[in-house]
Amino acid sequence: MPRLFSEPKPSVAFDAKRALGYLDQLCKLGSRVSGSEGMTKQQTIVEQHFTKLGAKVTRQVFNAKQLSQINPVSMTNLVVTFHPERDKRIILCCHYDTRPIADQEPDRRNWTNPFDSANDGTSSVAWLMELGHHIKGMNLNVGVDFVFFDGEEYIFDNRVGADKYFFGSEHFANDYFKTRPRHKYIAGVLFDLCYAADAKFPVEGNSQFHAGAIVNQVWTTARELNEPMFLAKMGTEVLDDHIALNKVGIPTIDIIDFDYPHWHRLSDTPDKVSGDTMTRMSRVITNWLSRIK
Repeated sequence: MPRLFSEPKPSVAFDAKRALGYLDQLCKLGSRVSGSEGMTKQQTIVEQHFTKLGAKVTRQVFNAKQLSQINPVSMTNLVVTFHPERDKRIILCCHYDTRPIADQEPDRRNWTNPFDSANDGTSSVAWLMELGHHIKGMNLNVGVDFVFFDGEEYIFDNRVGADKYFFGSEHFANDYFKTRPRHKYIAGVLFDLCYAADAKFPVEGNSQFHAGAIVNQVWTTARELNEPMFLAKMGTEVLDDHIALNKVGIPTIDIIDFDYPHWHRLSDTPDKVSGDTMTRMSRVITNWLSRIK
C-alpha cells in the first residue's frame, strides 16, 4: 500500500471546458461497442491524444467470446504510461466501450436504439484525456498508468448468469499475474458513473474489503479538501472492473455514483455530465497522487 505525505499539495489547473469537448468528440462517434467501427475510431483518437502528450501507449489485443453471441470479437485494452522508468506505479482506469443495449429503458422496444453512454464510461475517458495534460508536470514519486478496459459493457443478455462481464479487466489482470513485470502496481482507482452534477460517492463495499487503506487515503484527502462528494458512509457492493485487479494483488477502489438515474438509458447524454464535478474529482485525485511517497 502506498504511504502518504501529510501535507496537501497544490491542485492542477484542470480545464473542464476542454474535458467536456473531449466528451462531445467521443459521443459524436455514436455507439462504441466492442469490435465496432465506432470503437475503432475511438481507439485511434485516444491513442493519438496521449501519444501527442508524450506518453507511451500500448495496445493489449485479445479475442473474447460472449455466451449469447455466435462469433468471438477482437477487443483492445489501451494502457497509457507516464514515467515508464518508475517501478512503483499507480493505475487510474475506466471502461471505454459502450453497451449494445439500453436495458434500463422502460420500453423494451427502445433497448436496441443507439445511445451515447455519456456518463457511463465516456466521461471517465474524457476526464483522463484532460488529466493527461497535467501528469508530466506534477511532482510525483510514482509512475502512473491510465488503463482503458474494453468489453466491460459487451452484454446482450442481461439476465443473471447469462452473458459475461469484464473481459478487458480480466485480461489485463491475468496478463499482469502471468508475466510478473518488473514494475509493481501499488494502488488503483476505477472511475465509473462519476461526473453527473449531483454525484455522490459513498464507499463501495468491495473496495473497502479489498483495498480499505486506499479508500481511507482518498476519502481522507477529500475531507481535508472540504470536498463533500465523498460521503463518510458505506454504499452497496458492486461487481466492476476493480474486482479482477484486486484478485491479482493490485489494491483497487471503485469510485462510483450508485444513484445515477440515466444508467443504461437513452437519456445518458453529454448534457448530464458536469464540468464542475470533473474539476472537483481532479482536485481530490491529483492531490492524493502527489502525496504518495
